[in-house]
Amino acid sequence: MTLRRAFLWFWVGGLVLFAIVIALGMPLVLTEVPGGILDHQAAGTAVEVDRIQAAWRSAGLWNQAAIAMAGDLVFIGVYGVGCVLGGRYFRREASGWLRHCGSAALIAGIAFLATDYAETISQFIQLMSFEGDDGLAGLAATVRPIKVASWIVATLAILAALLGGWRQRRSA
Repeated sequence: MTLRRAFLWFWVGGLVLFAIVIALGMPLVLTEVPGGILDHQAAGTAVEVDRIQAAWRSAGLWNQAAIAMAGDLVFIGVYGVGCVLGGRYFRREASGWLRHCGSAALIAGIAFLATDYAETISQFIQLMSFEGDDGLAGLAATVRPIKVASWIVATLAILAALLGGWRQRRSA
């Protein structure tokens, strides 16, 4: 399999998984937890994590939360690897600003993998233990903005590189 094909399979597959993870997390949106899983990510303290998890448990959604977080772990790997492969592809095959897009996607993809895994593993440990932990909740809340920024940068860099490459091929 070529680098381009591997990149496209992982990246597009990651987008599909992202939609699935969003759907899996929708039932976790409750009156007590209006942001659903996003509230859990941003909780920051054991007390807040315990409150959110208690609301999910009382609504019979603990298993749904576990499934959504497990799905997120799969998404992170597939999409993050797609961004890294895309970054490598555009750095190797392109020139000019497309190569810079590849560099941005590569760096942001690595940052996304590291920060989103740190966040989601921290969440998952707390969910599985039925107990919030200030250190893990703080870690998840701290890396969240970096995760979001790196996801946005990686996604936009890949989209820009794909569009730019398409335009170059079309004009050639």
